[in-house]
Amino acid sequence: MRVLVAYASKHGATAGIADRVAERIAASGIEAESVEVTKVRNVSDYDAYVVGSAVYMSRWMKEAARFVNSHGDDLADKPLWLFSSGPLGEDLIDDKGRDVFESSRPKDFDELKALSPVDERVFFGAYDPEAPAKGMAEKLMKKMPASARTLPVGDFRDWDAIDAFADEVVDALTREGSTPV
Repeated sequence: MRVLVAYASKHGATAGIADRVAERIAASGIEAESVEVTKVRNVSDYDAYVVGSAVYMSRWMKEAARFVNSHGDDLADKPLWLFSSGPLGEDLIDDKGRDVFESSRPKDFDELKALSPVDERVFFGAYDPEAPAKGMAEKLMKKMPASARTLPVGDFRDWDAIDAFADEVVDALTREGSTPV
């Protein structure tokens, strides 16, 4: 069995999550590789998929959305898990009193329901204000005074939650006497 963990990442935090998921799956004895979505050549070579993206303005990165749309038929025919990274900080409740993972859930998840993903997950991300700006919005933010920037700074990825997600993928793929969901 081969699992593709495909991802779109702007600054590397989502790539780190994808790499960790692939490593954890591979440690179970299932072949898995982490590949940036624009570098995936043939999805039909895989038996299952985990696809993830960083989220900006409630949306997956365009590269991830393009990947899923162009390979939708293949992805729908085999077990598929989705993940995103984006919320920053450690608060589990947002400023409106909602669960941060639910309020940070990308709109893309609803649009991808037709692919019947086994599961979807939102993970905390990371933010380094010293990283080079990518895109106009980040360049404008860098020009703002530090006091006006409100994003929490740091690496907030929860490796235990990421490992648990990968373990759930492994469990579903190796359940004795059953075919992958």
